[in-house]
Amino acid sequence: MKQSVHKKRPVHKKPVHKKSKILKKSQYYRQQQLRYRIFGVAAILVVVLLILLIRGCSSAKAKSASSDQVQAEEKPTVTSEPAMDPVSLTISVVGDCTLGTDEEFDYDTSLNAYYDNNGPDYFFANVKNIFEADDLTIANFEGTLTESEDREDKQFAFKAPASYADILTAGSIEAVNTANNHSHDYGDQSFNDTLSALDTAGIIHFGYDETAVTEVNGIKVGMVGIYELNDHLGREEQLKQNIEKVKKDGAQLIIVIFHWGNEKEEVPDSNQTTLGHLAIDLGADLVCGHHPHVLQGIEEYKGKNIVYSLGNFCFGGNAYPSDMDTMIFQQTFTIDSNGVKADNITNIIPCSISSDSGYNNYQPTPAGDEEADRILQKIQERSSWIGSGSTENSEGDDTYEDSEGTDSEDSSEDYSGDEDLTDSYDEM
Repeated sequence: MKQSVHKKRPVHKKPVHKKSKILKKSQYYRQQQLRYRIFGVAAILVVVLLILLIRGCSSAKAKSASSDQVQAEEKPTVTSEPAMDPVSLTISVVGDCTLGTDEEFDYDTSLNAYYDNNGPDYFFANVKNIFEADDLTIANFEGTLTESEDREDKQFAFKAPASYADILTAGSIEAVNTANNHSHDYGDQSFNDTLSALDTAGIIHFGYDETAVTEVNGIKVGMVGIYELNDHLGREEQLKQNIEKVKKDGAQLIIVIFHWGNEKEEVPDSNQTTLGHLAIDLGADLVCGHHPHVLQGIEEYKGKNIVYSLGNFCFGGNAYPSDMDTMIFQQTFTIDSNGVKADNITNIIPCSISSDSGYNNYQPTPAGDEEADRILQKIQERSSWIGSGSTENSEGDDTYEDSEGTDSEDSSEDYSGDEDLTDSYDEM
């Protein structure tokens, strides 16, 4: 019997449709995207929370800082400046320096002849070591440095070439007053020429409405120059304004120079004493004057010095003057955080305007022992006369016509106060 053999039927697998696979993948991606979105939203929420937290902290700090600032404003902190170490300054002041000549004078005996023969170093050779040792030297520059031929109608008019400013530089003179009755001897042009020559030589100048403030050893020194001869007490307002000006410019030490008084008078008049006292009252630390061509006394007022007349110094106005006594007035000031100390250290150096006793060779020289004692006694005696009435006061002298209300810078007559005096300069 035949055995029947059953053949296995082939098993047919169900076909997997492509569309179903795509659908499953799509569902997977949707789930992934949903997760990402959830994570993204969560991250954004975290960032927002952090920002809010940071802002809150900053606001709190700002409020705290504002509160601290208000408290600081309510209780200002006072900071004290470091104390200033004391600084000492020695200042020398001398009288009339006429570095030129009158064209009517004999050339052979004139200052100009000495300049041509000896050069600029000659004139202050015997006092240069004194001026080099101080901190500032001030002189009265009485004359002009100009080539102008426009001479004023006056008895004496002085001029020299601009190069004569080198005399000051060679002698270690740093500053000059230009407010005097010979500053415009050849008109306004001569005055402007003089200032230009001084600038070229590096010399500080001041006078009239021009003031100067210079720094010496770290201290600002203010300088004021007043021409008193015609307006007299009418110069009070200019004095006030000029002192106020140097104060605004930072001056810590103030020197006031006057061209005042009456020629040959040994005692200051009431205009001098009034203006000198006013200068101190307004803040001057030292007052010095000139014009009388002789020495006058020294007054101590409120602890400060008024040197009423320093006399001539390097004086080209006369080859044979009757009085050749002069001096270098020195004062050493100490300045600290509280201002100028009231130590009043002075040094008077008696001098002659000439190194030859017989005539004027225009070379100021310290006096010898006996002569120095004589000059010091003269200064002491004349100092005792101030305000005592022991000698005739020159207040009533009509040498200078009172031109009340006339400004000395606007009228040529204001620069010629000595025209009517035939012996104003001991005429040769």
